[in-house]
Amino acid sequence: MGALSQTQTALLGYIGIFLIILFILAVLRTILTLKGVKKANDFAPTGEDVGEFSRRLVRAHANMYEFFPVYGGVLLFALASGQSEITNGLALIFLGARGVQTLIHVISTSILAVQARFFFFLVQFFIAGYWTSQFLGIFG
Repeated sequence: MGALSQTQTALLGYIGIFLIILFILAVLRTILTLKGVKKANDFAPTGEDVGEFSRRLVRAHANMYEFFPVYGGVLLFALASGQSEITNGLALIFLGARGVQTLIHVISTSILAVQARFFFFLVQFFIAGYWTSQFLGIFG
């Protein structure tokens, strides 16, 4: 098997970020359960019952699956339709923006952090929009 394309790397990278968040959340909840702090079936879905970090982690996790239809959708469309030459050029920037957005999401909810997170979201949004226009033959 040859090297992965940038589009494939971006898609697998997104899945990797998702898995890392899930792993951290699972470890955190397992530790709290084993220590007797919480029962295994007693965690709030929002994460706020455990603390601010847990709340941000759960929210970052939710943000990953909320955006996957766009993120995964454009990358999967490119791969399935044989048009990954459209996505390859910006795919790693797309992945980097997602990684930074997620990291900021977990680290802080300060005004500056939220604004920075939104900037990295916009990078992904506009790249996805640009790619979609390319798939449709608009502006190109």
